[in-house]
Amino acid sequence: MFPAAALTLASLPAATGCVTVHGERAIVPSVSRAEAPKVLQRFTEGYTEAYRKLDPALVDRVETGALAEMGRADMVAQRAVTPGGQPGYPALVLKDARFTIPKSTGWPKFFVADTRSNRDDNRWLVVFTRGSARQPWKAAYLSLLAEGKVPKFVLDKDGYAEAVPARGTDGKGGKDGTAGKGDKNSGNDKAGDGGKGAASGGLMADPGVLSSSYTDYLRTGQGRTFAPGGATSQLRTERGKLARTPTFWTEYIDTPEQAPDFPALALRTEGGGALAFFTAHHRERRTMVKGVRPEVTDPRTKALLKGDLKTAVTYTRISEAAVQVPAREADGGRVFFLNRIESLTAAKGE
Repeated sequence: MFPAAALTLASLPAATGCVTVHGERAIVPSVSRAEAPKVLQRFTEGYTEAYRKLDPALVDRVETGALAEMGRADMVAQRAVTPGGQPGYPALVLKDARFTIPKSTGWPKFFVADTRSNRDDNRWLVVFTRGSARQPWKAAYLSLLAEGKVPKFVLDKDGYAEAVPARGTDGKGGKDGTAGKGDKNSGNDKAGDGGKGAASGGLMADPGVLSSSYTDYLRTGQGRTFAPGGATSQLRTERGKLARTPTFWTEYIDTPEQAPDFPALALRTEGGGALAFFTAHHRERRTMVKGVRPEVTDPRTKALLKGDLKTAVTYTRISEAAVQVPAREADGGRVFFLNRIESLTAAKGE
């Protein structure tokens, strides 16, 4: 089985499709229908090569954003356990591919490959993006959805999808990306409204403020942007259980992310909503009570550990999510998490 939170790839050369001329001004398909399958093929070949060699250098050649960060950390962790690599690692196969290619102006360009893998029974949605015509296509997001759970996209007469621009900008609030003291509504999610308004593209929440809205919610528990569930209310409940224990207490720092390194991407779906992808960072600092030293026993976590374990340990994770955003006029609609992948990328002892 593949590591649940990491997707590591190899080289994806730049496409030579129809967006290479005036893609910043003209409304054009993000990639040609002939090039998209080639990108996907290089994806699977690169994934297999990376996991056989366990080489972090292969990640940045083709991944970007959250996937690249997850992939680099996973290579380091696995190599510590298997220093000789995994020459017998089974090849990844993605078939039954359905490509959703939007028309848009400006950059970044992106498209989605909805595939069936040889790893499980889920549909693998791989989002490829590039920041200019001179840059190669790289995988930015991966989402695992059950068969029949992939939203239906709005297509024009030529079969191309509609990209929903992320017009909002995630506010970075206070230090380390958290809201300032007493500021319960940092970023653009004023009063927990998800950044509604003319800039939201007709959606209940603008794709560009989803990350800050989400990290604000994790911190405060306030706002009505997100539906209750495993990635929202249940996650806060789980965190609450670790807030103070007999041996340690825990502090959480959730940091929103945005373009250019972690762009939010969205496609219009039937009914006026959108399927959106976004990224966030999460830090968990455990401080031990007097007389207790922190311990890290997992070999993969040890491989990512820096510093001395004396009184505290901080775990850094990154998450990437696929969410269904309802149309603004939807009565009582909330943003619903279809998939969320979180992965440990660093640990620090103090």
